[in-house]
Amino acid sequence: MGCAPNASHSPVFLLLMFSGAEVPPVVLFVLFLAIYLITMMGNVTLVLLISRDSRLHSPMYYLLHGLSVIGMGLSTVILPQLLAHLVTHDPAIPAARCLAQLFFFYVFGVTDTLVISVMALDRYVAICDPLHYPSVMNRQCCARLLALCWVVSVVHTMLHVGLLLPLSWAADAEGNVRLLHFFCDHRPLLRASCSDIHSNELAIFLEGGFLMMGPCTLIVFSYVRIGATILRLPSAAGHRRAVSTCGSHLTMVGFFYGTIIWVYFQPPSQSSQDQDMVAAVMYTSITPLANPFVYSLRNKDVKSAFHRLLRGGRVAS
Repeated sequence: MGCAPNASHSPVFLLLMFSGAEVPPVVLFVLFLAIYLITMMGNVTLVLLISRDSRLHSPMYYLLHGLSVIGMGLSTVILPQLLAHLVTHDPAIPAARCLAQLFFFYVFGVTDTLVISVMALDRYVAICDPLHYPSVMNRQCCARLLALCWVVSVVHTMLHVGLLLPLSWAADAEGNVRLLHFFCDHRPLLRASCSDIHSNELAIFLEGGFLMMGPCTLIVFSYVRIGATILRLPSAAGHRRAVSTCGSHLTMVGFFYGTIIWVYFQPPSQSSQDQDMVAAVMYTSITPLANPFVYSLRNKDVKSAFHRLLRGGRVAS
């Protein structure tokens, strides 16, 4: 196999993860189409409820609104392209589109991790300092925190995509670059390169690790303080109420951060393509699908707003 020109020019990437799958493409198409439609309906419903119901205009729901928008973006970057490949049986994707998919996937994915940490900060202030909560976590502060998450995510993404541009790729006789994955992800692209990728790996572990360490530290600090505050509450009812407000968030934190760390922060010699693919399906498809349900099924305010909407009554405004 020779080296194709660099990624900004002529290579065509072949996404081959499902090409030899034992499951028929039509079954995969129906499965991923159902995941995409349910994801969009769930998140759109949550966005509409939070936007229209004045009872859901608190900082927590403002952040959840942003998380739902990010979830829709993350799914839309990955799943429509996958569905098109399954229908046409053509796994080819031009280099420019491949790098664009990687760029927007990184932007939405990294922003998701940062917003989840901001939500932990919100719960910390709400439970540990409730008297100052309205003044500290006001709408303006939340808007600035969300904007900061987007800016950090875009800068982070530009760094890693920029480091990919000079690479050359191991191509077959027809000039195609084979990726054993279902979308243009960072690790499969590095595996397909025939250039020196030490700078890319270093950036993942140093800059990427630092970026992950900050939100993880904030989440751990927030929940350690939350746990200590809950233990000091005098009533069992107070314990249950505080735990119920954090349980959904902790579930998604463990799920989302666990899969990302599994895929991106293992040494290449210890990573398995099949395991990476399963983890990638989880955080690109299942996490955006689960978000609106995990955060709303145990939430009385959201369920009440939804029931009012179903009954045809006017949502409070």
